Amino acid sequence: QVQLVESGGGLVQAGGSLRLSCAASGRTFSGYAMGWFRQAPGKEREFVASISCSGSGTGYADSVKGRITISRDNGKHTVYLQMNTLTPEDTAVYYCAAADPAYYVSRSTDRYDYWGQGTQVTVSS
Repeated sequence: QVQLVESGGGLVQAGGSLRLSCAASGRTFSGYAMGWFRQAPGKEREFVASISCSGSGTGYADSVKGRITISRDNGKHTVYLQMNTLTPEDTAVYYCAAADPAYYVSRSTDRYDYWGQGTQVTVSS
């Protein structure tokens, strides 16, 4: 299994930027596809972005495409989520998760086996 720890969340003004990080330990990090999900109060957890084991393949929710970039550094066992032009609708707890390599194109939480504890992102008007 793999342990995941998110960091980088905080309070930011609308239009600002944040970069979230997810550090992995345990089984080989490069053997997992990685995803970012978010959950706002009273809402279901939703897909944000995903990335293949090598980093060459990525996928994004339509709501964030063009504003958010997922990347990974397998040498550092870390996946990143660069978020730009943030709006209050981006306010949520952000989670990183690990999945079988075949599921990097999946947008379902059910395909991800391991989850971090989440990091809070709050965007003010």
